[in-house]
Amino acid sequence: MERLRDSFEDAPVIEKDGGYEYVVLPISNGVPMLEPALLREVVVGVTRVAELGDMDKIVTPEAMGIHISTAVSLQTDIPLTVVRKREYGLPGEVSLHQETGYSEGEMYLNDVEAGDRVLVLDDLLSTGGTLRALTDALDDVGAEVADVVVVIRKVGSESAMADSPHDVSALVDIEVEDGAVEVVAEYR
Repeated sequence: MERLRDSFEDAPVIEKDGGYEYVVLPISNGVPMLEPALLREVVVGVTRVAELGDMDKIVTPEAMGIHISTAVSLQTDIPLTVVRKREYGLPGEVSLHQETGYSEGEMYLNDVEAGDRVLVLDDLLSTGGTLRALTDALDDVGAEVADVVVVIRKVGSESAMADSPHDVSALVDIEVEDGAVEVVAEYR
């Protein structure tokens, strides 16, 4: 995870309303530019960490997890469904409310049915609001959440996933304090 670790060195940290420290990273935001070698490194890391056996679908929330999940889908041939911030009104669509450290809103889950074995994949776990809302919605529809994987886990604050029945695996853990990012653990 050398490229991923290096991407934190000069990462800008922007303070959002309420004092939330938002880290701007190529793998999450595409800013600065996301180099293909970094994305490949992350995909290899995810395929090593994730439980991929007999997986029916990869489920990712819009927007920051889409490029990572698309690349993992292409590598593994596991279909991808994106939880959107837009309502389509399709049969079986499930609405979920997500709250993050800097925003809140509705998201909409489609194309996941009872019995589907799914990998939930996202770029970052910080407050856990998005992942918790998503895993709860998947549980409610009767899907089997086989694994939850994030590229980056921001540690040092309370996460809504702390009391979730679903464990979250990460490629790296980071701490963000006073505008600086430090990698505190790496998983391979």
